[in-house]
Amino acid sequence: MSNVSKATELSTEEINEINQEVAHYSNKSAAAIEALKIVQKHRRWVSDDSLKGIAKLLDMSADELDGVATFYNLIYRQPVGKQVIHYCDSISCWMLGSDQICQQLSDSLAIKVGETTVDGQYTLLPIVCLGDCDHAPVMMVGDTLHRNLTVTVIQKMFKHYG
Repeated sequence: MSNVSKATELSTEEINEINQEVAHYSNKSAAAIEALKIVQKHRRWVSDDSLKGIAKLLDMSADELDGVATFYNLIYRQPVGKQVIHYCDSISCWMLGSDQICQQLSDSLAIKVGETTVDGQYTLLPIVCLGDCDHAPVMMVGDTLHRNLTVTVIQKMFKHYG
């Protein structure tokens, strides 16, 4: 049975991209993280059906691949907004006011942590560390890092939102 017919839960484009990644490894399962990222790039998250399709393509069990997916906090197993806001809640950011930043984000976007705005634009999620402690508090909006945050900065960023 070919990989394409085994992974009907995936698009042809996703399968082709995953197979390109698999070609770099001697063991198919070594491409698991890249395969998850590929599907997430196309869909913004990895559904159960997508995960099963990836697992079939990589000759892994769905449970085994789910273990990989849930270990990495940048693989989303539930739908997320067009942009994910990751606010850092590490000790450095916490000491410098990440709780207030989170509250202002929540107020500005009218969502709680873990929720997505009604229009599907933003999802607010904590992240353990963004590795920029000397500029704490920090957050990422999509792929853009924002440093030295204050409540005022957050208010200005999302002033026209809602």
